[in-house]
Amino acid sequence: MNTQNETDSDAMLRGQAQILQYIYGALDGMAIRCCVELHIADIINNHGRPTTLSEISTAIDSPSINADGLRRLMTFLVNRKVFDEMVESEESEREPLYSLNHCSKWLLRDTNVTLAPLVMMRTDPVTHLPLHVLSRSIKEGGTAFKAAHGKGLFDFCSLNSEFNRVFNEAMACTATITTNAVISHYKDGFLGSKGSVVDVGGGTGIAISEIVKAYPHLKGINFDLSHVVSTAPKYDGITHVAGDMFKSIPPAETIFMKVNLS
Repeated sequence: MNTQNETDSDAMLRGQAQILQYIYGALDGMAIRCCVELHIADIINNHGRPTTLSEISTAIDSPSINADGLRRLMTFLVNRKVFDEMVESEESEREPLYSLNHCSKWLLRDTNVTLAPLVMMRTDPVTHLPLHVLSRSIKEGGTAFKAAHGKGLFDFCSLNSEFNRVFNEAMACTATITTNAVISHYKDGFLGSKGSVVDVGGGTGIAISEIVKAYPHLKGINFDLSHVVSTAPKYDGITHVAGDMFKSIPPAETIFMKVNLS
């Protein structure tokens, strides 16, 4: 085999590995969803120290827990560097210990800054089904979501209260991350603003509430579709307004729009 053929062969093997990585990459997201559903990161965090598989299993509190499945899940997530694993010594027969790292800390549910709600939304069957009709949407036109569900995303949310909750929680968690970054790097900008600030497409209002909390001289308007603001909590200094931003938006001295990480 000549050098050129060897090079082509190596390139084909790399291409094969890349395709396999993409195919099996879907398992990563679903394994992380399983971790969030079982509150594994929170269980380890609540122990306040590295935690054994038996302790995690007990905290899950199921009468028929699949201990081997849990072990395999933790092995997979350690391999993906979502958790850290410690073994005291090779001779030791004690269980390995699992601890949080900078990745798994983002999966804590009982904390202000978390990606757990985004995990749940992005791995939800409602979100996954449109991926199975991408080719149909390309051949026939329109969005994959509408092809899969018969309605666009926002119309679907307005009729499905459970997915609307999942979607809004995902938007809120990424809005918190985005807004914290905006506030920390745009201090003088908000100090110079006066009167009212309207967050266009503000979801349940977490972003504008954080801005007004940091700059109480401002009045906040959270503007979004009616099915979104109808579930929004009350915040000091915030008025929720329902409407369609493609038709009109509430008058304000400052207009705030963002793109979430989702």
